[in-house]
Amino acid sequence: MSKSPLDERGRWTARRRLWIVFALVTVAIATVAFLVAGDAGRSRAIAAMRARAADAGTLALAILRGELEKQRALPVILARDPDVRSALRGGGAHALDLKLEAIARETRAAVIYVLGKDGVAIAASNWREPTSFVGNDYAFRDYFSGAVTGGTAEQFALGTVSKRPGLYITSRVDDGGEPLGVVVAKVEFDQVEADWRALGGQTYVVDRRGVVLLSTIADWRFETETALSPQAAAEIRQSLQFGAAPLTLLPLRRDGEIVRGTRDAAGTHVASRIPIPTTDWQLEVLMPVGAAIRDEQVRLQMLLALVLMPGAALGAFALRRRQLNLARRTAEARVKAELERRVAERTLALAGANDRLVEEMAERTRAQERLSDAREELAKANRLATLGQVTAGVAHEINQPLAAMRTYAENARAFLVRADAAGADGALARIVGLTDRIGTITDTLRGFARRGGGPHGPVDLREAIDGALMILDAALRHAGVVPTLPAPAEPVFVLARLVELEQVLVNLMRNAVEAMAETQDGRAPKLAIDVAIRSEQVDIAIIDNGPGLDGAALAALFAPFRTTKPRGLGLGLVISQDIVTSFGGTLSATSRPGEGSTFTISLKRAA
Repeated sequence: MSKSPLDERGRWTARRRLWIVFALVTVAIATVAFLVAGDAGRSRAIAAMRARAADAGTLALAILRGELEKQRALPVILARDPDVRSALRGGGAHALDLKLEAIARETRAAVIYVLGKDGVAIAASNWREPTSFVGNDYAFRDYFSGAVTGGTAEQFALGTVSKRPGLYITSRVDDGGEPLGVVVAKVEFDQVEADWRALGGQTYVVDRRGVVLLSTIADWRFETETALSPQAAAEIRQSLQFGAAPLTLLPLRRDGEIVRGTRDAAGTHVASRIPIPTTDWQLEVLMPVGAAIRDEQVRLQMLLALVLMPGAALGAFALRRRQLNLARRTAEARVKAELERRVAERTLALAGANDRLVEEMAERTRAQERLSDAREELAKANRLATLGQVTAGVAHEINQPLAAMRTYAENARAFLVRADAAGADGALARIVGLTDRIGTITDTLRGFARRGGGPHGPVDLREAIDGALMILDAALRHAGVVPTLPAPAEPVFVLARLVELEQVLVNLMRNAVEAMAETQDGRAPKLAIDVAIRSEQVDIAIIDNGPGLDGAALAALFAPFRTTKPRGLGLGLVISQDIVTSFGGTLSATSRPGEGSTFTISLKRAA
């Protein structure tokens, strides 16, 4: 049978229309799928960056609180210092200038100064500088009036002389129930802001009025989140709290869960806000999210394209195959029935294969998402665990010098009652030494949190043992323990850092004293410190006759948060082991139940 040109043209037109419809349907499906993938990518990126901002906010808050709590103790301690009281009663102030200068240098306070009850500065740590506070009247400052009426006060303000912002922490000096003056410590947060920058994003702190006090972007300082009323702005300027700052608005605009910024923070961000305990401040972290949204959208869209392309190819293949089959059936009418049966079978097989392929790729996508979520949760848990160990470690290490300071303070009080000035002066000198030790321990533990130990060098082992025994003096006497000390023929030096080696010795000896206190068999407590020199190595053994440890407790001895003490944190031995390891040494333990325990510190010998 011959084919007319009209029939050929009609079949060609039908085939072309079919391909056009197929192309339009494919484009429509791809467009909808890409829009959905873009929206999903945006949501996933925002959620991930929000979690990262929350983690950064937690770390930033820990850094800020550590600095605040360290500096808040200064005015309270100095308010009880006899040199401060003597200067306020009319004694010589120059010696107090020198003392405040040394304390400010050791504690990293910006400036420490003492005000008379009229608000005039009589002594200051910056007495040498042209901008010295001595002789200036600060009675107009809220931190002065607040301390006079309430005993203590805090105010964040711009320095009238230095023109540098900071937090003023004050404590009143009393004399027989009457105010004698006020001690002021100014804290500047340049190092805190530098540490925040290492966390990524932008971090800033606002007060209860929405005024920016601290920020990783210097130009944001003293700008506001919302417009202040004319009356509030006038009161701030009149008090000179922020100097002549214009109090303009921050370059940020909140759009739902997105924060859009201009100038130094141009782009889109997600925010995490945390209240700061013990203050009326709030800390906010902004994390840029624009690039993350684009990357996640591109990733999902590429993955979707990899899924759609085989489907489209299979569809085009099926369509083309169907057209060829139809042409063959038209040309070969005699095998039409058989050809239709084969085409039907083939089409069914292709459809099943296509469904299985789509399902397999979807399952693989879900597995990849679950793996990504698990990795993210694990990384978050690891960061939080590290922060928890460092924070708990600060409290654990500082409690020991604080206990010793309390004992020496009580001794000083007893010496004063007996009019023993020399004894009281010795006890107070030890308190000052322990105050310096607390600052050094805080700096050391902050370095441990950043995984950096600093250089170490030769340390006199006898000096380290004497320092540890000084801290534990009261605890040893209370427990009735007289340590047996080594008597080497000549000084022994080891490679370490003095304060951290003292920390390890204090921790091990305190554990031994507490263990021996639990012994119920009436044995007298015995604590021995043995030093053995082996070629290029020195072994320091802490030996007690306490109840000892069983095999299970000994195996878990250096695991974090594992302790046999009712009030223990389970971090002392972990931190001690990390310190000894940073020296290039080892910390090991042996024990027999009922016979006591031995902890051995092995360090390299130094010339």
